[in-house]
Amino acid sequence: MTPHPTPPPGPRDNSQAVLLLRLAGPLQSWGSRSAFNRRETNGEPTKSGVIGLLAAAAGHARQEPLDELLPLRLGIRVDQPGTLLRDYHTVSDYRGRPLPQAGVSAKGLQKPTSPAKHTHVTTRYYLQDAVFLAAVTGPRDLLHTLDEAVRAPAFPLALGRRSCPPTQPLSRGLREGNLEDVLREEPWQASRRAREQYAAQCGREHGLDRPLYPARIDRSVTIEDPQGDDVLHDSPMSFDPYARSFTSRRVRHGWLRIPTGFPQPDATAPDGQDDAAGHDPFALLGW
Repeated sequence: MTPHPTPPPGPRDNSQAVLLLRLAGPLQSWGSRSAFNRRETNGEPTKSGVIGLLAAAAGHARQEPLDELLPLRLGIRVDQPGTLLRDYHTVSDYRGRPLPQAGVSAKGLQKPTSPAKHTHVTTRYYLQDAVFLAAVTGPRDLLHTLDEAVRAPAFPLALGRRSCPPTQPLSRGLREGNLEDVLREEPWQASRRAREQYAAQCGREHGLDRPLYPARIDRSVTIEDPQGDDVLHDSPMSFDPYARSFTSRRVRHGWLRIPTGFPQPDATAPDGQDDAAGHDPFALLGW
């Protein structure tokens, strides 16, 4: 696999656009602080994970600077939260040698465990059957190049870990507008089964013996915002294996009422309310 060719020099379109990515697959894992034998996952994709996916698609080596990708702003919509999976692993040396200690000597070398330990137990966490809509905003020319790269990636793409390939199609193309407006108007990306279950639940809640198909549904979002009231330490500075580094970014959390995409929404379904009046967090949990 070879990196995507650099476009010939010419006038650049620096107007802003939004690239949409549907992040879905059997398993996803978006760790931000995990290490050693316990690898956890966040409840939604991290910026380092999304930027890493785009860098891999464009054919960037790990040691290459991320100058063009760092200024991109990210928004994440949780279309289908999925469920948490705990996976049990054991690790051993195929040559039968004792495993090394976690610490290193003054020369930077790991010593064998003493007494000898031939198997480590590790715990890995994943999100299963989750679906997210990631919106990346930046210069139009750059996003157009990244859109083409995601459709024909230079390196294999993954949803946080190499063992988590994404479902295709991954890219939903470029959109006009700002992050929040684009995330508000893009149709719900949940699986067909999740959408049918939601319609059936709406019908039961309204005393009907049939599914009810609302035109809109509330979904949670996390939007990168310099004025945001929360801080996440997941913005990458370098993916170099010998000099990995990250920094913080500010975000804000909220809810958006988005189109469900049902072919023929019911006119009587409860979808015309404003966000404040219509949001019921316990209903989202099935209570």
